[in-house]
Amino acid sequence: MYTRKFAAFSLALVFVAACASGPLTQREKATVTGALLGAGAGAIIGNQSGNAAEGAAIGGALGLLTGARAGDQQQRQGQDLDELERKLDEQEREIENQKRQIEELEGR
Repeated sequence: MYTRKFAAFSLALVFVAACASGPLTQREKATVTGALLGAGAGAIIGNQSGNAAEGAAIGGALGLLTGARAGDQQQRQGQDLDELERKLDEQEREIENQKRQIEELEGR
């Protein structure tokens, strides 16, 4: 019974936090997912040993940390990809500009 209350409270807290700000970043999404999965797995494991709430708390904390780390890496990779795409677009514009200049010089 305590585990269900804990799970309901955790879920409500996630929804309130999600509504309180703008869209979630990749890191935040992975953190929430990790915490929920960790809490669920911890509750199942803890239930087998007689203390589901403690298992859920420990699993949730470990899942939160793991999810935050994974989300941070995913977000950083996304930012790196965005930067590479920006540089590629810039280089393509420069190539087109140079092609026009070459055509102008050949036309003289």
